[in-house]
Amino acid sequence: MSERTKPAPHGWLILDKPRGLGSTQAVSAVKRVLRQGGYMKTKVGHGGTLDPLAEGVLPIALGEATKLAGRMLDSDKIYAFTIQFGEETDTLDTEGEVIQRTYRRPPMAAIAAVLEHFTGDIEQVPPAYSAVKIDGKRAYDRARAGEEVEMKTRAVTIHSLRFEGEREDEEPRSAFATTAGRPDPYDPQAPLEMADSVTLVAHVSKGTYIRSLARDIARALGTLGHVTYLRRIKAGPFLEEQAISLDKLEEIAKGAPIENLLLPLEAGLDDIPVLPLDPDSAQAVRQGRVLSDLPHTDGLHLATLHDVPVALMELSGGSAKVVRGFNLPDVAE
Repeated sequence: MSERTKPAPHGWLILDKPRGLGSTQAVSAVKRVLRQGGYMKTKVGHGGTLDPLAEGVLPIALGEATKLAGRMLDSDKIYAFTIQFGEETDTLDTEGEVIQRTYRRPPMAAIAAVLEHFTGDIEQVPPAYSAVKIDGKRAYDRARAGEEVEMKTRAVTIHSLRFEGEREDEEPRSAFATTAGRPDPYDPQAPLEMADSVTLVAHVSKGTYIRSLARDIARALGTLGHVTYLRRIKAGPFLEEQAISLDKLEEIAKGAPIENLLLPLEAGLDDIPVLPLDPDSAQAVRQGRVLSDLPHTDGLHLATLHDVPVALMELSGGSAKVVRGFNLPDVAE
C-alpha cells in the first residue's frame, strides 16, 4: 500500500437513495467514490434492495460489515407509501400500464376501519413484477417476456399499519383529532370524506411487498389502487435521520474523511449483547475455537476485544461457538 492509499474502511454508510436509482447502482456509486477518494479496494454490498421508484434508507455495508448484509435482509423495515385509488397497474406502481379502472373512491372512515384487517400475520401474493424466482428465473423477467406469471402466496407480518402523522405507539384517533380542518376518520359522526389517495406507514417483516399490500387494501375497500410514492424510513436499526444524500457521498471522492459519515460495523448489531474477551480468548476465537465455562445467557453475542468486534458467537450452556468472524485491526495492537 502506497503512502497515499487509505486503508479499506469497515462499517455502514446509510444512503438516502433517491427515486430513479437502483440499489446496485448505489453500490457502484459507493465503490466509485471510495476509489476516487484514494481508498484501497473495498468490498461493498447493500442491506436490502429498494426498487428504483422507491426512495429512502439503503444501508451500504463496507469491508467486514458485508458479512452482516444477510442479517440486514432479514430485519424488519418501515415504509411510508401512498395509494392512489381508481387504477391498478400491472406493476402495482407508476412504472406499469393501467390494467383496470374504477370510479369508486373509499371513505376515509372505511380506510381507518380496514387497516386492522391487514395488521398481524397475513398472507399476500407478491407482484408479478418482482425479484421472486420461479423455476430459477426472476418473476419480472418472465412478466416482461409476456409470460403468464402465477405467484405463490407467502406469509408475512405487518407489525403496525397507520395513517401518516400517527405515531406507532399512540392511539389511532389522536393524530386526526388534533388535525385542524380535517374530519376524524375514526369518528362515525364525522362528515363523509372520500379519498382519492391515502398515505400510510407500515412496519413490516422481511419479505413483505408494499405494492401487494397497497393492492390488497384497495381491493378490500371495493376499489383499485397502486403505489405512487414509496419511502423506506427505517431498515433494521438504521433510521432516515442517519441517512446521507448522494451529494454528501460525493464529498468522499473529493477528499472528505469517510469517518465523518461511516457508522461502525457494530451499529448493525444494536440488538445483540456484547461478550468482552481478553487477548487470549480473542486469539482462540480468531482460530475458530470454542470458548467454555461462560456465565452468559444463551443466544447470539458480539464478542469484542478492546471494543473491537472479533466475532458473532452463539452461546449455549456456557459454551460459545463462532458464527461469523471479523478481521478488524485491534486498536490496542
